[in-house]
Amino acid sequence: MASPAVESRFDEDAARRVLLVQAYDASPADNPLWTPEDRSWATRLAIETTPADATLARFVQERAHHALQRLLPRDAAAARLLRRRLWQARRAALVVAGAVLLGLAMNVIGSAQHINLLAPPVWGVLAWNLVVYAALLWPGHGAARAGRGLRGWIARRVAGRAPRGSVLSAFGLAWGRTAAPLMLARAALVLHAAAAALALGLIAGLYLRGLVLDYRAGWQSTFLDADQVRAVLALLLAPASAVTGIAVPDAAALQALRIGADAAPLAPAAPWLHLYAATLALFVVLPRGLLALAGAWRARRLSRRLPLPLAEPYYQRLQRQWRHEAARVQVLPHGAAPGWPVLSGLKEVLATVLGPDLQMQVAEATAYGDEEAAGALAPAPGTTLRVLLVDLASTPEDEAQGRYARALRAAQPATPLLLVADETGWRARFAGLEQRLAERRVAWQRWADAQGLGFVAVALAAPDLARAGVALEQALQVDSTRLPEDRTPIGTP
Repeated sequence: MASPAVESRFDEDAARRVLLVQAYDASPADNPLWTPEDRSWATRLAIETTPADATLARFVQERAHHALQRLLPRDAAAARLLRRRLWQARRAALVVAGAVLLGLAMNVIGSAQHINLLAPPVWGVLAWNLVVYAALLWPGHGAARAGRGLRGWIARRVAGRAPRGSVLSAFGLAWGRTAAPLMLARAALVLHAAAAALALGLIAGLYLRGLVLDYRAGWQSTFLDADQVRAVLALLLAPASAVTGIAVPDAAALQALRIGADAAPLAPAAPWLHLYAATLALFVVLPRGLLALAGAWRARRLSRRLPLPLAEPYYQRLQRQWRHEAARVQVLPHGAAPGWPVLSGLKEVLATVLGPDLQMQVAEATAYGDEEAAGALAPAPGTTLRVLLVDLASTPEDEAQGRYARALRAAQPATPLLLVADETGWRARFAGLEQRLAERRVAWQRWADAQGLGFVAVALAAPDLARAGVALEQALQVDSTRLPEDRTPIGTP
C-alpha cells in the first residue's frame, strides 16, 4: 500500500473536482457559497466514509465528492464548468478528416498533367515535416514558453469571464498547471495525426489522378544541369528507391526528360509517382503516425493518472485532520525576540488553517549579522512548517533576511518555509496611515516573491483571524521547498 504522501495520481475528472474544491477552500471565510461550517462538514463526512487503510488520494477524492454535493446546487457557474470539456474527440476527428481532404485537393503533380520533378508539393510537405522533427529533437526555452502559454490558455478557457482573483479564476490557474502535460499530449496527438493524414491524402491524390489521367514527367531549371539534378534526386529519393526497387535514372536519361521552352514532357510519370509516394510514407506517414500513437498513449495514461502535489500544505493539513494528527510548527524570529501577545496571536492564526491542536516551537531570535548560523536551528522531528517571523517595520534586505532564508532553506530543504510579517509595531507607530502600511506590505510581498516564499502580513497582537486565515491558506500554496530559479511560472489569464 502506497503511503498517503506518495500516492498522488487521479483520473482527469477526479482531479478537476479536487482542484475546484481546493479553490473554494482557499476562498474568504465569508463566502456564502462555501462557509467554514461547510468545509468542516465535508471533512467530517469524508473521515466517516473513507476506509482507515485508504490513501490520502482516496480521502481527498471522497471529501471533494461530498463537498460538491453542497457546492454545485449553489453555484451554477461551477456546475457548468465541471461539465465543460476542453478536449472533444469528435473535433479532433474532424481535424484529421479535414487534413485528408486537404491532401486530396492539393495540386499534387502540377498543371496540364505534367510533373516537374524538382517542384512538386511533395518536397514542401517533406521540408516542413523535417523542420518539425528538428524542433522536436531540440527542446529548450521555446518548449517551456509553449508550455506556459498553454497553461495560460487553459486557465482562460476554464475560468471564462470570471474576474481575476475569483474562485473560478483560481481553479483555472490550478487546472492549467495540472492539465498542461495532458493537453500537450492531446495536441501532439491531433497535430501528428493530421500531418500523417495530410500525407496520406497527398498519396491518395497521386494515385487517384494517375488512374484517370496520363501524367508525364520532366524537369526544368535555369541553374542545374542533368548531372546535378540526378545527384539531388538520387539523394532525396534514395530511401524510397531502396524500398520500392525503382532506381533513379542516370544523367543521360534525365537529360532526355529536360523540358524545353516549347516542349512537353514525354516520359511516363508512374515510376516517379511510386517514388514520391514511398518518400511521403517513409518520412511523414510512418514517423508522424508513430508520434501520434505516442501522444495518444501519453494522453490516455495522463487522463487516468494526473499527478496532484499531495505534499503541499493544503493536502497535508487534510491528512492531519483525517488522521487526527497535530501540526508541528517551528517559529524562527529574525531581529528582536517577539513578545507573548505576538506569539499567542501567531498561534491563533496558524490554528485557523493547521488545526487547533498544532504544536509550536519558538527558536531563539537571530540577530542581524548572525544569519549564517540559522542553519544550526534544526527543527524537532516531524516538523511540518517553519515560519520566518519578521517585523513589518524592518526593511527587507538580501544580505540580512535573504541570507537568513537561504540558510534556513539549505538546512531543511524538504520542510516548507513561510514568511510572516508582524504589523503590530508598525500600526502603533503609524496609526491611520493606511497608504504607508500598504506600501510596506507591497515591499515585503515583492521581496518574498523574489525569494520564492509564501507571505502573510498581520497584526499578530490583535489578529483578524478570518482575513488572516484566508491569507495564510493562499500563502501556504507557494512551494517554498524549490528555489526561485527552479520554478516554472504558470500562465495567468
